[in-house]
Amino acid sequence: MTTTAETTHGQPSELALQQAAAANRGRGALAETMRIEFLEVTPEYPVATMPVEGNTQPFGVVHGGAYVVLAESMGSFAAYLHAGEGFIAMGIEVNASHTGSATEGMVTGVCTAIKLGRTLTVHEVALSDEKGRRLSTVRITNLIRKV
Repeated sequence: MTTTAETTHGQPSELALQQAAAANRGRGALAETMRIEFLEVTPEYPVATMPVEGNTQPFGVVHGGAYVVLAESMGSFAAYLHAGEGFIAMGIEVNASHTGSATEGMVTGVCTAIKLGRTLTVHEVALSDEKGRRLSTVRITNLIRKV
């Protein structure tokens, strides 16, 4: 994990960095395989990256499903943090509009909370390439339930 990375949101807080470290440890097999790296994590504003290499379709561009996995990983972990101890967050809806293609470098996701409620969360994730071009916009809704 990069602990000195400056994000588009400014310098991450120590808590956001600690939560990013926890997210990286507990990210799951799929996110590990895709080499998703959390840089900053709060319920309101996670930031993560994923390399293009290894996440492409046969034509050499990032697979649309890879964008969705990155975004859902971010939104779900943010919802989990919001839910708090004794609760879980379960994704119930995801929507993605792909507007660009990355062929090299890193994809960065910036996740913004739209609604942080008692039983539902909604996050929007903007995915962009290293040039700042928007590649995909993803919205994820999570249901919060007691464990």
